[in-house]
Amino acid sequence: MPAQGKHRRPKNNPITRKLALAGTGGAAVLALPLISATTAGAAEATSAVSSAVTAAVTAVPTTYSVVSGDTLAKIAAEHSIGGGWQQLYEANRSAVGANPSVIRPGLKLQLGSVAPAAVPAAVPAATRYANNLDGWIRQSLDVMARHGIPGSYDGIHRNVMRESSGNPMAINNWDSNAAAGIPSKGLLQVIDPTFRAYHVPGTALDSYDPVANITAACNYAAARYGSIDNVNGAY
Repeated sequence: MPAQGKHRRPKNNPITRKLALAGTGGAAVLALPLISATTAGAAEATSAVSSAVTAAVTAVPTTYSVVSGDTLAKIAAEHSIGGGWQQLYEANRSAVGANPSVIRPGLKLQLGSVAPAAVPAAVPAATRYANNLDGWIRQSLDVMARHGIPGSYDGIHRNVMRESSGNPMAINNWDSNAAAGIPSKGLLQVIDPTFRAYHVPGTALDSYDPVANITAACNYAAARYGSIDNVNGAY
């Protein structure tokens, strides 16, 4: 890539439940065991949790009007959109257009069904990513979503295969960048100046790190071409 801005339990005693069955004229009376105060409290707590869960899943359709300074990632985060900005974009592709990084003020977005604001969102479990190209791309996409950087799995994968064939340690030692002492490196063949300029916080500072490399490259591509999806050759 050219040097000018290009990158290639103690154990508890169980409650014994005893059922007393008394016969009266052939009718059976079922005597249930007494429930301790502790057990009753637990039952009340369980009921409260169940009510909260019920409320949380009682969703209402919502729309949102874009204001100046909004991005799809910002809107998705503020409204707890499952699937992040990518899902929001897919649901509004016809309104947004081909470039998800450009949304105009006043545009009406369909947010789908969201939980009432009074119910706090559950904290998601930490995601584990496979230590392979698929995992690196998916992790990078999650980082990109948090920073409003557009790009799709297919767009990243296509460019990675062209630039490095999926080898995170790939390096170009023969072109003009290499001759200038700034060889293109990593999955998306990024030169060091470009990597530093477009490095995304939360990723490694090593340009060979696959997630950091992908994310910086996509950040650069977004700034220059609108999205890594728009890159189909040397960039």
